[in-house]
Amino acid sequence: MKGRKIIDRLRDWDKRISRSVSNSRRILIDAKTPMNLAVMAPVFRELSRDPRLTLYFTSSNGFNEKDVVFKELQDRRNLIGPARIKMLRFDAYLAADLLWPKLPRGTRRVFMFHGVAGKYSDVYDRPDSSMRHWDRIFFINRKRLENFVAAGAIDRDSPAACLIGYPKLDCLVNGSLRRDETLTKLGMDPTRSVILYAPTWSPYSSLNAMGEDLVRRLRNAGYQIIVKLHDRSLYPEYEYSGGVQWAERLEPILANGGGFLARDSDATPYLAAADVMITDHSSVGFEYLLVDRPIIRIEMPELIRATRIPEDYVDLLAEASLTVKTADEAVRAVDHCLANPSVKSISRRRVAGELFFQPGTATSRAVGAIYQLLELDPITAPTGLRDGNQET
Repeated sequence: MKGRKIIDRLRDWDKRISRSVSNSRRILIDAKTPMNLAVMAPVFRELSRDPRLTLYFTSSNGFNEKDVVFKELQDRRNLIGPARIKMLRFDAYLAADLLWPKLPRGTRRVFMFHGVAGKYSDVYDRPDSSMRHWDRIFFINRKRLENFVAAGAIDRDSPAACLIGYPKLDCLVNGSLRRDETLTKLGMDPTRSVILYAPTWSPYSSLNAMGEDLVRRLRNAGYQIIVKLHDRSLYPEYEYSGGVQWAERLEPILANGGGFLARDSDATPYLAAADVMITDHSSVGFEYLLVDRPIIRIEMPELIRATRIPEDYVDLLAEASLTVKTADEAVRAVDHCLANPSVKSISRRRVAGELFFQPGTATSRAVGAIYQLLELDPITAPTGLRDGNQET
């Protein structure tokens, strides 16, 4: 305890010295995968507008993969490795995964969730007390916040409990993404129907069970197809992809039918462009609810068991979608959904309302919370926060 107090005093002294010299602040953004970076992107892009802030980027869980993780980062001048981050003092640290690099000079740590699908719920819905070490936790919805409180991972009145929403999805509801423009850029015909196939990663996913057959059947049925794989489905290890090189398998099928294999990490443009989505149990399946278009769910019981998805999350997606078990059934369901696009609309909107807190304004709340941690007035006044704590 005495040693802890000495360290805290030294860090406070370090902070005071730094701020007496300059009013600038350093923020470290830590990404494990390209998808992590996409989740945090709306927040750090907004912060980058402030000349008082310097943003640094690292991948503390495997910096050797930095060229993959940061392939979509436009400015890589402040990309730094594990050795250097231990030397610098950061005023805030932002991560979208459970990453915890040692930062000897201290920081204020912010955790963002990278999905709402409920996979591995013992980590993200029934966590242990280690989550109490985070200074702020940006909850996407009240459901997960309540799960944390029930698990004893956070106190209800803790300043760390911030009900923010999902900044990544603000673009789906604020009009900044346009279906026809996206399809034109992809070389697709906006007057024709577009089907998005977005399975999750796992050797037990629908991708491994029937993905190749499904894509071929959709192509033969005459549909334009976008396939958006999870980042980890492109990893060669069995635990992620089943040991299959999926890009090599799917690209020839898609090219023959005018389809597109999305390789960038942010799925939101494809969600805005698709008329129907097919998934098994992925976060983007839930995210698609915000555009209120039909979803087809491929039932994969072994996937649910292997990834420890609670029954309530399975029921939520099932309520908002049409459930099929085979590739043939999925293609027939596409026909039905295109003929009846309003089917399940009421359920889609209800589930979206439960899982995404005030979409369209989440980025502003997240940025406001970070400025409060920085002890700095924002360059523009953020909205949606009250006293730095969760909005009610």
